[in-house]
Amino acid sequence: MDAAPTDATAPDAGLPLCASHTLEEKGRAFLWDVRQYGRNEVAFVMRFEGQLRAYLNRCVHVPTQMDWQPGEFLDIEKRYILCSLHGAAYEPHGGRCIGGPCGRGRLTPVAVAERDGQVYWYPSRDIVPVPFDEPPAPGQDGPTAAPAAPAAPESPP
Repeated sequence: MDAAPTDATAPDAGLPLCASHTLEEKGRAFLWDVRQYGRNEVAFVMRFEGQLRAYLNRCVHVPTQMDWQPGEFLDIEKRYILCSLHGAAYEPHGGRCIGGPCGRGRLTPVAVAERDGQVYWYPSRDIVPVPFDEPPAPGQDGPTAAPAAPAAPESPP
């Protein structure tokens, strides 16, 4: 994931995530919002043994976010990515399940690179940025207000 971008992820297509120095070795991961197959998801990037590792924050066993605190994914010995819900364990290099209820599954990787003191991510065909300025769906003018509560009956004077 820290490899040089391929043709599909040309250097100019990278989207900035964070400064390189914010990702300490085996420390807190950086989280950001993405969209996969039209669903909003969260991705994370961490530094592990000097390399950037990035995945969707979704356990293979149960599609839930895995961090036990925001950005905290590693077990107490800082050897494996651990799902906080059922204890599924994944190897940071490649995201392969190595124990727990995740079977032969593998975390979904996200392409990232580091250059000039900055970490970048590279959208793919399946994982794209969340369009924050997306217009409302057809037939909606924006947020709808809840109907007003009926007035309370007046008490006699």
